[in-house]
Amino acid sequence: MSIIERIKKWEGFSMGDISRYRGEIMGLAMLFVILFHVYMPRGNTFYALHRCGNVGVDIFLFVSGIGLWYSWTKTPSLKHFFVNRYKRVYPIWLLVASYFFITQYLNGKGYSSDIPSLIANILFNWHFWRADELTFWYVPAIMMLYTFAPFYMMLIKRNPLYRWLPALFMLWAVMVQYYPPIHSAVGHVEIFWSRIPIFLLGINLGSVVMEKRMIKSGEIWLVVIAFVLSLMMSLNFEEIWRGKFPLFLERMVYIPLTISCVILMAIMFRHTPKWICRSLMFIGGVSLEIYLIHVEFVMKPLYQYHLGYILTVILTTAISVTIAWLIKTYVFDKTINRKHGK
Repeated sequence: MSIIERIKKWEGFSMGDISRYRGEIMGLAMLFVILFHVYMPRGNTFYALHRCGNVGVDIFLFVSGIGLWYSWTKTPSLKHFFVNRYKRVYPIWLLVASYFFITQYLNGKGYSSDIPSLIANILFNWHFWRADELTFWYVPAIMMLYTFAPFYMMLIKRNPLYRWLPALFMLWAVMVQYYPPIHSAVGHVEIFWSRIPIFLLGINLGSVVMEKRMIKSGEIWLVVIAFVLSLMMSLNFEEIWRGKFPLFLERMVYIPLTISCVILMAIMFRHTPKWICRSLMFIGGVSLEIYLIHVEFVMKPLYQYHLGYILTVILTTAISVTIAWLIKTYVFDKTINRKHGK
């Protein structure tokens, strides 16, 4: 059957496939992040596309929001919610953060000026919240979002009007950049504020995904248009306007790019060979560990060998996935879960 015949016979897309292919989506998002983090010279033809790999973070947040709705709907208990969320993130965080910040402190690096700041960095990456130090920023950010997520879910269950809060946080992102009192107080963590809307939108979409609502074949073009236009704008930002605009603008463009990209990924994975899906699901399963180790412990040490972009990406991915699997298997699964009788 030709591609055109398949398109004609295609009846639509179930939003439930976003949950079905959650692991694959997170695995591909992690690859986007690695492609973004590995250095590429600005003169390269693919520089702008490489920079757009940053949308992988937004995909993580969006899909995480959907997953939180599933979890909360199944067991609407604050204790259950926080235990399960932090049990997955915090032990791995403490392991990696302790090793990194202690060794940096002993080597006289500037992350921790004294013992109290060292302890604060290990516990919740104080240097990020105080001075926008972006090393490992995603983990303290997602833990902060987890802290408020159940209360947001209670709000929107009680009154659907609160589903408009992402729009209010988009306004807040503008105020963080341009309203002087707010900018001087919290403008240094713009990268956190401007990611809140996509996280809340993920939670909002959780019920749609859970109910497996359909996008009819005649409606998918809206998703395609949103993807094309937002990708064009993101490429334009990176190719022409890099360094000449506040970054929150691109994060706002990432919102339609993320949502349309996730939907198109889920459609694509229905027609992707199983071995590719299994590989991406494997990467998605250890994406937290990969995120924590791939830059500081793998990518940067590889730079001394001047291997070029492609080989550095391949080696960073292969080494990071291997180490991440070992950490998750022998530290998290066999230690943390065993203590909880799982």
